[in-house]
Formats: sequence, C-alpha cells, structure tokens
Amino acid sequence: MPTPPLPAAVLWDLDGTLVDTEPDWMAAETALLARFGRTWTPEQGLTLVGSGLEDSARVLQQHGAELEVAEIVDTLTDHVVARLEQRVPWRPGALELLAEVRDAGVPTALVTMSIRRMATAVAAAVPFPAFDLIVSGSDVAHQKPHPDPYLRAAAGLGVDIAASVAIEDSAPGLASAVTAGAVTIGVPNAVVLPEGDAWTLWPTLSGRTLDDLRAVVAAKAVRA
Repeated sequence: MPTPPLPAAVLWDLDGTLVDTEPDWMAAETALLARFGRTWTPEQGLTLVGSGLEDSARVLQQHGAELEVAEIVDTLTDHVVARLEQRVPWRPGALELLAEVRDAGVPTALVTMSIRRMATAVAAAVPFPAFDLIVSGSDVAHQKPHPDPYLRAAAGLGVDIAASVAIEDSAPGLASAVTAGAVTIGVPNAVVLPEGDAWTLWPTLSGRTLDDLRAVVAAKAVRA
C-alpha cells in the first residue's frame, strides 16, 4: 500500500491547542471585571473559549467592564503575555508533533484569534523555527467561527486548503476550519467537543505523529 501524501500544510490554533492559556484568559477576565465590582465565574469563562477577542470584549462590557473594546483586548492580552513570560504551558505532544512536521518540510501557520503581539510572543517561545505564517485576530475582518482565518492562512502559504490539516480545541475553531474546507482535527482541552462527521477527534496530541496526520488526510480524500 503506498504511503499517503504529506498534508499540504498544518494550520495550528494557539490558545488551548498549542499552549494551555485558557486558565490565564479566564483569570484575566475575572480580574478585569473585579475592577468594576463584578464577578465572573469559570462557567462564564468557558463560554468565551475559541471566540475572537473583540467578541469576548463585548460580552465583558455587557457584564460590567466599563472600557472600550480595544482597552479590554489590551488588558486581557497584557495579563496573558505576562504569564507566558513566566512559563509557557505547552499542550502535551504539541511541540513534538510540530517539530516532526517542520522536519518533514511541511508548511505551517499559526491561526489564532489572539492579537498579533500575543501570537508572535508564543511563536518566539517555540525552541525552533516553527511557523511560515501567522494569521492573528489583528489580521482578519471576520474572526472564528468564520472561515476567513483559515482561508487567509492557506492563501498566504499558497496551498490547497482541502489538503491542509487544521488542529483546533474549540467549537468556534472547528467551525472555522471545517467551513474553510480544511481537514480538521479537534483536540479537546477546556471544553468538550462534539462528535461529528466533518472532523476527527483526538483526545490528545501526545504520541501523535506525522503519519497520523497523513492518515487523516487520506481518510478524508476517500470520503470525498
């Protein structure tokens, strides 16, 4: 049996997929609302997982954050970047799989709704040259779950989105990648992801290899 072809590209979500920053975002949201005498529960924080920061900021405004959207985005990002300067909580198996993909010469992009300075901070923390392209929330008119971020990444890399793998941890991220036409893998973290025919669920990236990515791409080609 011939070896399945390499993915055209591997497109990585950041928060919750490459790094486990979701607790830091939730802590930032809680601290922000506390400044205005408001509370914010972990359950409320989970509802924002995978959302664009501007959308999250508007929700926080509705719950009492008396700041402009841009101020909220900067305040939350400052909190999380400061935490990343102390330690980078890589998700299990993420760096190992990313390194194998890079060693094989497969193009890679970081596709995140965090703003660019957050994305570049994480990319710079990877202990090897990790990404050919970064698409951040600062770069797109329509954020996840809209397909624009992944379509922009594929176009920027010059690859076929239908032969590219997107790795995501949230429902908005899955929707963005699937609607864009990517071969989509969901790796749950802070929230439970539903089963679905349009994506593949892996419980973790730990132990996953480039051959596993090849197999998912080949399986989608058979179904198509």
